[in-house]
Amino acid sequence: MTPLQQRLVGHLQLLYPQSDVMELAQQCLAQFGLEADASAPVPHRNLWDERDVMLITYGDSLRSESEAPLQSLTRFVRTQLHDCISTVHLLPFFPYSSDDGFSVMDYTTVNPSLGTWEQISGLSQDVKIMGDLVINHCSSRSLWFENYKAGIEPGASYFVEADPGTDLSAVVRPRTSPLLREVKTAAGERHLWCTFSHDQLDLNFQNPRVLLEFLKIIRLYLDNGIRWFRLDAVAFLWKTPGTPCVNLPETHELIRLLRLLIEHLASDAVIITETNIPNQENLTYFGNANEAHLIYNFSLPPLLINTLLTGSCTHLKNWLMTMPPAQHGTTYLNFIASHDGIGLRPAEGLLSDWELQSLIATLQRFGGRISARTTTSGESKPYEVNISLWDALRGTSNQGPDQWQFARFVCAAAIMAALEGIPAYYIHSLVATGNDNERVENTGSYRAINRHIWQEDALQQALIGDTHHARVFDAMCTLLRLRRQQPAFHPNATQYTLHTGEALFAFWRQSIDRRQSLFAVYNISDQPQSFNLSELNLIATDDWTDLISCEAYNDRMAQITLMPYQYLWLSNRRS
Repeated sequence: MTPLQQRLVGHLQLLYPQSDVMELAQQCLAQFGLEADASAPVPHRNLWDERDVMLITYGDSLRSESEAPLQSLTRFVRTQLHDCISTVHLLPFFPYSSDDGFSVMDYTTVNPSLGTWEQISGLSQDVKIMGDLVINHCSSRSLWFENYKAGIEPGASYFVEADPGTDLSAVVRPRTSPLLREVKTAAGERHLWCTFSHDQLDLNFQNPRVLLEFLKIIRLYLDNGIRWFRLDAVAFLWKTPGTPCVNLPETHELIRLLRLLIEHLASDAVIITETNIPNQENLTYFGNANEAHLIYNFSLPPLLINTLLTGSCTHLKNWLMTMPPAQHGTTYLNFIASHDGIGLRPAEGLLSDWELQSLIATLQRFGGRISARTTTSGESKPYEVNISLWDALRGTSNQGPDQWQFARFVCAAAIMAALEGIPAYYIHSLVATGNDNERVENTGSYRAINRHIWQEDALQQALIGDTHHARVFDAMCTLLRLRRQQPAFHPNATQYTLHTGEALFAFWRQSIDRRQSLFAVYNISDQPQSFNLSELNLIATDDWTDLISCEAYNDRMAQITLMPYQYLWLSNRRS
């Protein structure tokens, strides 16, 4: 056997001990179109640098009367963001039945209302594309489910059946709906596992046929220019009754198997795990640099927003100090807002119950809606806050809405831009879209509050007029262009948290070649804050300049006062 075959067989033996793993390994390679003697990629390579910035968007976040939405999006990226971003996270673009794309009906087809595979391939010529591999579940309107009910393949064995009399109380749930759905089939009544909703039926990865189907799907993505793979809701993938059915060893094993095959076929491919769970569990998805290349920094959104609403960076600083530096070949994906809400589970153990309740109450005051989950004890508990980032940062917990919304918003973006990892900005954060309450009422979904659809002409007018949209977009583009020029912001560059008090959040970054040092200092409060430059380790032989204001700092004993939400990027090297 070749080294690739040996490693593949090892994974399959752990996942499918009852199968002929030698035969299954050959089927995997054939389905994936991969030669057995394919060479392994060089380990611990960084497939990114300081120029990497991600845009998160739906294919139809921009719409035009005269063309497919993917064409409008491509033009926006090319004309407005060509020097600001490197990667586009294109949220599910398939035919779907609910959840704005995450109930996939057909993984092989681009939703005709969005565009075509050719348009996705065309966009991949300009930027890297991250696609969603909605791997945990599919739509109840899929062909697979129709085949399941009829008892024919593909589909008859693709879903997770469970006896309703089985004790499933230990199962961790992200929703409040019943776990099992009753289904009438040609073989009689059955009950199927639905982690998220009854329109989203969990797939049975204990059946190797399901694995082979997804290998074919992944190959299709690769053939159409997608190189970054977001494994959606992957923590829930493997089901073993009597366990929490989240983060099981088999789930990690399957991720290792997928990575093995994907990176042998495309050495520039990247796997990202989407695991909206407590921080310590989330970190396990790096494995030993053999699972995810990137993991979502899910604790960052609630902690950063809480910091800016309370004027205290204590919890954010304490969390940052405990985060392990990512090994080369891995890094964090940082975000504050996305198509989903602000997850609260990743703040468990980091914020007290009282602090979480205060955060929730403040965001409700600013128009947020609360989505819940059911705990193993049957209790309904807040799971996420649904709100636009622009409205989430409208004011403070103590004072409510104030005059600092713009400064606070840009400060949040600038903190994320400077942290270890790759920053990802939701399109509605780039243009400061507010809460879309009308869409919530029309769809009945709280998440729709932050899934506004812009008419392209209206957005273009908003971005050239005297609007907060234009001010924010200009500030964001300026920020991202500057960020992409700093070697100290390489996702794997050294980071060290500084102790500058409760109202000043500060950390030090140093480029991998150690030539650039950069001190990022942020006033995260609504009051002026002062500090002495002597508190920073400013090397005497270097000249220091604030990259934001271009002001030189020669007096290393000077006292600096930052206005509310003002920040410095103090560097010994100018761009």
